[in-house]
Amino acid sequence: MAKVKTRFFCQSCGQESPRWLGKCPGCGEWNTLVEEVVERAAAKRTPLGVKATPLTEIQIREEERVSSGSQELNRVLGGGIVPGSFVLLGGEPGIGKSTLLLQTAGLLAKGMDVLYISGEESEKQIKLRAERLGIKESRLHILTETRLEVVRDVALAMRPGLLIVDSIQTMVLEELQAAAGSVSQVREGAAFLMRLAKEEEISIFLVGHVTKDGAIAGPRVLEHIVDTVLYFEGDRHHVYRLLRAVKNRFGSTNEIGVFEMHEDGLVEVPNPSKVFLGENSATAPGSSVAVIVEGSRPLLVEIQALVTPTTYGPPRRTATGIDYNRILMLLAVLDKKVGLHLGAQDVFINIAGGIRIDEPGVDLACIAAIASSLGERPVKRYALIGEVGLTGEVRGISQIENRVKEAVKLGFEGCIIPRINVSAVKVPGNFTVIPVKTVEEAVQVMFEQ
Repeated sequence: MAKVKTRFFCQSCGQESPRWLGKCPGCGEWNTLVEEVVERAAAKRTPLGVKATPLTEIQIREEERVSSGSQELNRVLGGGIVPGSFVLLGGEPGIGKSTLLLQTAGLLAKGMDVLYISGEESEKQIKLRAERLGIKESRLHILTETRLEVVRDVALAMRPGLLIVDSIQTMVLEELQAAAGSVSQVREGAAFLMRLAKEEEISIFLVGHVTKDGAIAGPRVLEHIVDTVLYFEGDRHHVYRLLRAVKNRFGSTNEIGVFEMHEDGLVEVPNPSKVFLGENSATAPGSSVAVIVEGSRPLLVEIQALVTPTTYGPPRRTATGIDYNRILMLLAVLDKKVGLHLGAQDVFINIAGGIRIDEPGVDLACIAAIASSLGERPVKRYALIGEVGLTGEVRGISQIENRVKEAVKLGFEGCIIPRINVSAVKVPGNFTVIPVKTVEEAVQVMFEQ
């Protein structure tokens, strides 16, 4: 009897090792290598007659996108679903991935056949969820199966316009002796489905589980194989969900889609600025409004700050929805350049609505909220736009005109913007634009009566 060959694979990055190691040499994670059975296929010779095609002889055609029925999903995908595309959707458990895809399947099933493959739920469970979502389309077909060979045969017989696999971690190739969800099964299963999508021009959506760090579980090659990687984000304690593309071969990776979770499914949010502003009170100290840009979409978000005297030990700094180190830098600028001493104050910063902000254009609004809370003075009903540098200057940012127009649309009295950007702004006569060059100048303008 031949000896069974085994190798060790990292569950985080897919690194292969001939022996077990405590620390993965690829990604540096500890205790992630697991043993799997491997079988090397016999080497095959390349068929004769295969040749490369000159670049000038390759014929291209404009991809005709298919609308998903959801404007928010279309926006993130770059205008719709490209036939033959391979899309991976990741997100935390219970965030709404299956709900989003089932709703999309129901909308598309009004005009084409859609095949929904589930390896986690029974047909009755999916039927109950479909009834809750109001989906009754006869062209939406459900198959509870985990064998990819069976999935391929059914797909080839049906020829659906869209194939949904929920989830890739539950699928298996029978020719592999590894368990479902193992590195080799996920890697080879994704490659198997990728060939099906490209050869048969079938659009395939995969659901992917995520690790405790928020990354999609399985080997990193999974994200390299697919055309598009989408993340469905949100806080379980908030009803709003963000759909974000981190890779897209057919469009921009900067766009976001905003949804609101209801009992009967996900509802699109066409005007997210009103959502993230919520019940913002212009008269409350510690509150300011920033204008950020996600892709081509400007958003107004509320920045909340609470500054209180330190009672126990060293002062605390807490940041929710924004980079903690960025807040420490802004506190140092306020201390050094403006003279607001916060060494004996606890500072808490929160982005209302559960959104996560990474762009530096929110710096000026954070400084306004902190200064407002410290002095117990409300900020003017102005939107604040600008990046703050270590020397105390207010630096210019991109897409300034789109940001200002969003503030005008939401009924703000004016905007405080970097002086370097003032020449690029055209606004109505009843709207005030105040250019500032330094943080000290900006703080003075914010609280003028």
